[in-house]
Amino acid sequence: MSNVIRKTGLILIGVIAGIMLSLNFSAIAKKENIEAIHPLPIEELRTFAQVFGRIKSDYVESVEDKKLITEAINGMLVGLDPHSSYLDKDEYKELQIGTQGEFGGLGIQVTMEDGVVKVISPIEDTPAFRAGIKTGDLIVKLDDTIVKGMSLNDAIKLMRGKPKTSIKITIVREGETEPLIFNLVRDIIKIQSVKSKMLEPGYAYIRITQFQEQTGENLAQAIRTLFGENKGEMKGLILDLRNDPGGLLNGAVAVSAAFLPENALVVYTEGRSPDAKMKLHANPEFYLRGPDKDYLKGLPSAAKTVPMITLVNGGSASASEIVAGALQDHKRSIVMGSQTFGKGSVQTILPLGNNTAIKLTTARYYTPNGQSIQAQGITPDILDETDDNDDQRLRESDLNRHLSNGKKTEKTMTSGTEKTGSKPAGDKKDKKDKKNKDTKNSAPLEFGSEEDQLLKQAMNYFKGIPSSPPEPSDESDS
Repeated sequence: MSNVIRKTGLILIGVIAGIMLSLNFSAIAKKENIEAIHPLPIEELRTFAQVFGRIKSDYVESVEDKKLITEAINGMLVGLDPHSSYLDKDEYKELQIGTQGEFGGLGIQVTMEDGVVKVISPIEDTPAFRAGIKTGDLIVKLDDTIVKGMSLNDAIKLMRGKPKTSIKITIVREGETEPLIFNLVRDIIKIQSVKSKMLEPGYAYIRITQFQEQTGENLAQAIRTLFGENKGEMKGLILDLRNDPGGLLNGAVAVSAAFLPENALVVYTEGRSPDAKMKLHANPEFYLRGPDKDYLKGLPSAAKTVPMITLVNGGSASASEIVAGALQDHKRSIVMGSQTFGKGSVQTILPLGNNTAIKLTTARYYTPNGQSIQAQGITPDILDETDDNDDQRLRESDLNRHLSNGKKTEKTMTSGTEKTGSKPAGDKKDKKDKKNKDTKNSAPLEFGSEEDQLLKQAMNYFKGIPSSPPEPSDESDS
């Protein structure tokens, strides 16, 4: 038996070494400046081969080589950070569909935390959003299947499916003594990337829910419509990026370019390979795909000068943070709201053939002034402390194995931030406990509605009206 294991191990080491050498030589052919090849970790490869051999010979059931190697690849990537992963044929296809803004499912942005699926944000106008699923909810069961121990991709496969089919989701929520059960019906998730309206004469509102292939073009159309409808001078524009989980990088550059001067730096990236070092500016070569017509050309000139407020919260991530950071650094917009999610890393899709790929973290994003977004996020100029959900929101820095900030010590707030509607620190726990009693049946806030308090504060800021003082506590001090 030991001879069989030894032979299997030697063969496997040879195969792995051959693959790694071929990859190294391919890399050398492409990168002339590489000075030396890193030596192969022979001892570690030998251990890997021994484990492989033991599983093949001693595991309770026979296991295919393909499954073992695929799981080993998964383990390598999952062990790096929360955003690197292996994409099989179905997952690669789902990724491509997701960027086009239409798929069958429930409408939840999720991540994996301690073996359980955790909700980053429900997507507006979807079954999950309408049912009242909230940021921070832990999904512990899908129908009769326990989620613990399942991969994130497998959990997503169970949640997605044909429209009009149902699924029962069991959720554990902070503040609730018993699990919550939601019976949801899957639907075609058509994400309307850009929503817009006139709040009142002279004041426009644009909401971006996700950055997709058509976001820049849809934004340009919204700007033309709003400025065309307004008969007088445009006095203010509110850009709402709350609960926007991000999306395509070129979409973020396009949105920034609509409001910034031509050629202004939007974002830059730093990584180990030359391809990971990029500077993206506000001009067509960085947001158009191919020889498409420049949809931002001919926008009303006032779009680049109208006073702006950008609304963010803990659900604003990735591309949203790039836009907010660029507008803030260029002093083009006041940023108002809560500290953002802090997802400031670049994932590159690297096809492997056979319609599979790996999603690999290759760089960090930096704002024009050199601020690393990763695990820190964007700090608003005006902080909204009336956001009772802020303490419960999941952020990048809460994820296991999250990538470090890279330049600065991770933190959640900088000094000197203006606060609106601030509350006594001693009341926070009592307020939170009181809110949790009513959280089960509370309807999700519709951003841009009459109940949107942060939107009202933004309008008051434009008009020079002081923010309303905080409500007094209804509990007396002992």
